Amino acid sequence: QVQFVESGGGLVQPGGSPRLSCAASGSMFSIYDMGWYRQAPGKQRELVAGITSGGSTNYADFVKGRFTISRDNRKNMMYLQMNSLKPEDTAVYYCNGVPELFHWGQGTQVTVSS
Repeated sequence: QVQFVESGGGLVQPGGSPRLSCAASGSMFSIYDMGWYRQAPGKQRELVAGITSGGSTNYADFVKGRFTISRDNRKNMMYLQMNSLKPEDTAVYYCNGVPELFHWGQGTQVTVSS
C-alpha cells in the first residue's frame, strides 16, 4: 500500500506557476505508474497528467503545454509544475496511481484568482 501527502497549492494569480509536490510512503512507489488528478467544485475528479514507472509522460488536453509532471523515485516524490494558470484550473489536486490503486490523500487546493 502507498499513501500520499500533497502540498504546494494555494492562492495563485492567473498566469502563475506553482509547483505541486506529492510525497509517497512505501517502498514500492517506483514500480507504479502515477498521476496527478484534480477535482473542481461540483465536478468529477479527472486525470490531469500521468507518468509511467519508466518516466514516460502524458497530459490531458486542457493542460498540455502548460503543466509538467515529473518524479524522483529515489525520494519517493512526484511533482507537477504548473505554468500559465487559468481560473478554470482551480481545483483540489491529488496524486495517485494510474489507475487509481490507492486511498486518496487530502489533496492540495489550488485557487487561481486575481
